[in-house]
Amino acid sequence: MLKIEKLVKAYGDKLVLHGIDLEIKAGEIYGFIGKNGAGKTTTIKCVMGLLDYDQGNIFIDGKNTREEPLACKQVAAYIPDNPRLYEFLTGSEYINFVADIYGVSEQDRTDRAMRLAKVFDLQGDLGSKISTYSHGMKQKLAIIAALVHDPKLLILDEPFVGLDPTSTHFLKELFKQMVANGAAIFFSTHVLEVAQNLCHKVAIIKDGQIVKEGVTKDVVQDSSLEDIFLDLMGYENE
Repeated sequence: MLKIEKLVKAYGDKLVLHGIDLEIKAGEIYGFIGKNGAGKTTTIKCVMGLLDYDQGNIFIDGKNTREEPLACKQVAAYIPDNPRLYEFLTGSEYINFVADIYGVSEQDRTDRAMRLAKVFDLQGDLGSKISTYSHGMKQKLAIIAALVHDPKLLILDEPFVGLDPTSTHFLKELFKQMVANGAAIFFSTHVLEVAQNLCHKVAIIKDGQIVKEGVTKDVVQDSSLEDIFLDLMGYENE
């Protein structure tokens, strides 16, 4: 569903991605782990076409993102760590705006929006202006809007930031339902326990390079993802 080949990205003279190789298949939840500044967000923005890159290829659902950008975006959804929404709209107006872009039918958008709003306890706030929402509410609305077209690939940057424990639980359950239905999910996170328990595969990035990657249980073995991460970052565990 998502394949990244030899991805290289530089900001001026600073090389920030050194030939990233990743592949996420349908039915997989894939965790992307690294310190701040390691290259996680840059990789994600390159995948979504928000940043250009210098070398390599990115494929979504078998299509090259440079050659067929609209076709790739049609089957994908992206939720950044700090969603920027149109705050002059109501929650419902924003969901309908996104649904219009993707050509979602009235029936499908209503069914999906109402089901997800109930899951995230936002149904009573959809008529209010987004400017009145808390950060957590905006995060929930961004998730609902991102899923209104039933994407095959969901990409998230720190999805659990700002969510309360109940919403975090339901988001994880939603991930499981999506991949059971054939979707693929790729997300960055600092919450290593969640990554270890939720993800089928993980990749650890350091200074723009993948230093560990594979099936989560094979990466962790008899240790923990936190210990593996700290060891790879050069910290001594006591």
